[in-house]
Amino acid sequence: MTDRTDEGVNGRLVLLAGGTSAVGRASARALVDAGARVMIVGSDAERVAAAAAEAPGAFTEVCDLTDPDAVTALRDRVHAAHASVDGLFPLVGGWRGGGGLAGQNDDDLAFLMRSFTALRLITRAFDADLRSSPAGRLAIVSSTAVARPLAGGANYAAVKAASEAWVRAVAQGYAKAARDDAREVSSAAVILRVRSLEGLESAVASAFVALWDDAADAWNDVVIEIGAGG
Repeated sequence: MTDRTDEGVNGRLVLLAGGTSAVGRASARALVDAGARVMIVGSDAERVAAAAAEAPGAFTEVCDLTDPDAVTALRDRVHAAHASVDGLFPLVGGWRGGGGLAGQNDDDLAFLMRSFTALRLITRAFDADLRSSPAGRLAIVSSTAVARPLAGGANYAAVKAASEAWVRAVAQGYAKAARDDAREVSSAAVILRVRSLEGLESAVASAFVALWDDAADAWNDVVIEIGAGG
């Protein structure tokens, strides 16, 4: 581990939903290095423990993030043990595609929809936390396929587009809550786009941590492209 720096995320409780992936592990390490309190959540206990071993001090939870009752129970456990969440990084994902439009089958769509289901459930469960946080941040990893969808990845691009629409709606909710309370917006919902995550895990993690380095209104409803030319 590197020495902790004086990041704006210091002391914040950040939940990595589906945090056992390569980008989840990179994010956990970066957040711990920046002084955040990190909660790694995944559906496989062994994978969760392995991810936590790379980020000493991280908390862990095992949860099926596509199960509404399980996500509600997760929220209640987190609140009981750690209080409110300041950051949320939903990372349930995966790729299925190929075969042109004819190859876009329902089994692949069902697999891909898991990420959208998890996003909806986890953001609803912790919406009040992030809206009321003095520095709430939500981000997702999306794809440049949203801007230029191809027939062989139509299912994937459609799910990513739906996820982006959901996050933009969350961003509007943050802005409206601030207006209704006659205060500055303190929370931001952000879309991080990549062409491919492979090799960019650390860059994505750094971009997520950096969301706390500026005021929320600099980031709310913003799309950030990460990668070559991004």
